[in-house]
Amino acid sequence: MRLKAEIWVKAYIRICMGQDVPAVVVRRGHSDAGAIYLKINRLDGTASLWGPAPAGLDSMESDRMWSLCHETDTIAEADADRYLERQFSFDPDIWIVEVEARNGRNFLDEMVLF
Repeated sequence: MRLKAEIWVKAYIRICMGQDVPAVVVRRGHSDAGAIYLKINRLDGTASLWGPAPAGLDSMESDRMWSLCHETDTIAEADADRYLERQFSFDPDIWIVEVEARNGRNFLDEMVLF
């Protein structure tokens, strides 16, 4: 069984904060099943966007799979914001979490799911 979106987001923010990396909820989505997008702000005008893996690639019920939302490692922060606004216009239940990490670290490999 997959963790509810709100619980996953709270755990993720706790992991970031435990590493002294600021992370905040920019947009709160549906507490149970909202899609989650992570904006990794590199604080130099660029960002990386991570979102749910495309359908079919996310085959495990109990784990979230992630993929970059763009083809390059980083994009302009303004482009990242426009992408997220488009996603919100399609699905107002999405979560957006912003992490401030100059090195681009996303902490996705450190999630512990029960």
